[in-house]
Amino acid sequence: MARQALKIFSLAAATSSVYLYGNKYLDPNDFGIIRVGRAIATTAVITYDYLISLRGVPHGSEEYDYVKSQIKELFVSFEDTPLGAASLAQVHKAVLQDGRTVAVKVQHPKVQAQSSKDILLMEVLLLIVKQIFPDFEFMWLVEEAKKNLPLELDFLNEGRNGNAEQVAHMLKHFDFLKVPRIFWELSTRRVLFMEFMEGGQVNDRAYMERNGIDVNELSRNLGKLYSEMIFVNGFVHCDPHPGNVLVKKCPVTGKAHIILLDHGLYQVLTEKFRLDYCRLWQSLIKADMKQVQKYSQRLGAGDLYPLFACMLTARSWASVSRGIDRSPVTANEDVEIRTNAAAYLPQITQLLNNVPRQMLLLLKTNDLLRGIESALHTRASASSFLNMSRCCIRAISRYQRSRTDPLYRKAQISFTEALSLWQINLYELYLRLKGSQLGNWVIALLSWMHRSLY
Repeated sequence: MARQALKIFSLAAATSSVYLYGNKYLDPNDFGIIRVGRAIATTAVITYDYLISLRGVPHGSEEYDYVKSQIKELFVSFEDTPLGAASLAQVHKAVLQDGRTVAVKVQHPKVQAQSSKDILLMEVLLLIVKQIFPDFEFMWLVEEAKKNLPLELDFLNEGRNGNAEQVAHMLKHFDFLKVPRIFWELSTRRVLFMEFMEGGQVNDRAYMERNGIDVNELSRNLGKLYSEMIFVNGFVHCDPHPGNVLVKKCPVTGKAHIILLDHGLYQVLTEKFRLDYCRLWQSLIKADMKQVQKYSQRLGAGDLYPLFACMLTARSWASVSRGIDRSPVTANEDVEIRTNAAAYLPQITQLLNNVPRQMLLLLKTNDLLRGIESALHTRASASSFLNMSRCCIRAISRYQRSRTDPLYRKAQISFTEALSLWQINLYELYLRLKGSQLGNWVIALLSWMHRSLY
C-alpha cells in the first residue's frame, strides 16, 4: 500500500518539472556573447542579456557562426553530445583554456518562456480531473510547481545562493561526500560551470561489483548523509535520483565517495517541523504507538496516522506496531503493500493534501532513497535506523540546550545525550557481533558455560 502510493505520489510530483523539450545537442544561442578580460580563461563571462537578442538565430547564419567562434575562445574542447539530459537542462563535458576540465550545465532554450504555460496547463488539467473525480486532491501539485520551478530555473540559486556550497559546508565532516565546486566567474542564471566529477550511478549494482565497492557501506553512508540533512540541519537535497548521486572508489583510500549533483531543489525545514519529525521517527523506531499517533497528528495526519506511518516507513502497520528495526521486510509484506495501495488511494490523496508542504518533498526523497536501496538489495536495516536515532538525539539535545540558560542544565542535557549515543553504539556493536562468525562462537561459548554451571 505505502510503497505503491509513494510511487504514485512521486510520479505526480515529478510533473511539476517535466517539459516537452528533448534537445540532444548544445545550441550556441544559449551562451550569448563571451566577454574576455585580462586573462581570457579565468575572467570570461557568459552574458545572459545578449542571449535574448540571439533567440531564433538559424544554424549556419553569420550570427550563429559568430557565437560559436566566441565559445571556442573559452574552450579547448567541448563535447557536443551531453553527458546527461533532463527536462530542464543538459550537461556537457568541456576543457577550458587554462586546462580545467568542467561540467557545463546548459538550460534548454525555451524552458524559461514556456514554464508558466506548462504550469497553467497542469492547473487546468488537474481542475478537470477534480471535476470528474471529486475525491482527487492533487491541486497542491500546482502550488509546489509555482514555488519550486523558479528556483530550479535559476542556476545561481543552485550554487551561489547557498545550496551547493551550503550543503558542502554543513556536511564537511563526511569525508566520503564530494560536492562539485562551482566556477562563479563563468556561470549565469542559465549556464552553470562546475568541477567535473565522474562515477557510476548509485543504483548500478553491477558497477559496484566491478569496482569492488561495498554496497552495504554505501547504503549506510547515504543514510547517514540524508539523516544529517533532514534531522540535524533541516536543509535537504530533495532530488536524489540515481543520475544525481554518483559513486567512485578513491584510488588512494579504497573507500567509495558519494558525489552529490544537481542542487537546484532543496527543502528548508522549520524548526518546529524538524523537531516533530525527529520525535516521530524516534517513536517509530521504538514502536511507541501513542507517540507515533501524537507526532503524526501534529504533522497533519489526523486520524490517518497509521497510513502516514506506513507511507513514511514503507512497511505494513503490523511491522510498524512490532518495531520496524526488529523484523526484516518479507516478500509477503511487499505484496501486501502493493495490493492494498489502490484501495487506500482516496485516503492517501487526502493525507497528502493535509500534511505541511515541507512533508511533500521529504516523501519524494524517501521514495527515491528506497528505490536506491531496492536496486542495491540493501533494504533499510537496523544499522540505518540506529544512524537515524543518533541524528534525532543530537538534534533534540541541541535544541534543548539552546532553550536553557543554567550551565548545570546544559551539562545535564549533554550528559543524557552522550549516554543515549553510547547505548546506541553498544547496541550496534552487539548486532555486529551477533551477525559475525566470532560473535556466534562467543554466544555458543557463553551458552555452553551457562549449561555447565547449571
